[in-house]
Amino acid sequence: MRSPRAETFTRVIDAVFACNGGFLAAGDALTQPVGLTAAQWQVLGFLEDGPATAAEVARRRGLRRQSVQETVNRLLRNGMLDRLPNPADARAPLLSLTRRARVAMRELDAAQVDWAEGVAAEVSQEDLETTLRTLRRLREVAAQPRLS
Repeated sequence: MRSPRAETFTRVIDAVFACNGGFLAAGDALTQPVGLTAAQWQVLGFLEDGPATAAEVARRRGLRRQSVQETVNRLLRNGMLDRLPNPADARAPLLSLTRRARVAMRELDAAQVDWAEGVAAEVSQEDLETTLRTLRRLREVAAQPRLS
C-alpha cells in the first residue's frame, strides 16, 4: 500500500507527463511554420549556447541519446546543423547551428514569447516559481541512485 505522499508523488508524475504531451503539441504547432518539430527545436535551442555533441545534448536535456541522434540526423539532412571536428573525441563530432537554423530560431523566439505570455497569464507568478523549484528538486532527487 502506498503512503499518501507516494500517492501524491505518483499523481505529480502523471501530471508532468500530461503537461509534457501538451507542451510538445504546442511546440509542434509553434515550430510548424518554420519547418521544425518540438523535438528539433529542443536540440537547436540547446545548441544556441555553442557547439556540443549529441550525447551532451541528451544528457543535459534528460533525453535518450538514440532519440537525440535521430533528431540530429534529421536536422543535418535539413541543413539546420553542421558537424565540426571535436578535439576531445574524433568519434563524436560537435554540432553547430547553421545560418538557416539561427534564422528559424529568431522567428520562433517571438512566437514562443507570445505563447508563454498567454499561458503564464493564467497562473500566478508565485505558483510558477514554486513549480519550478519543485520540479528542479524532484529531478535532483530522482537522479540519485536508490536501493530497492
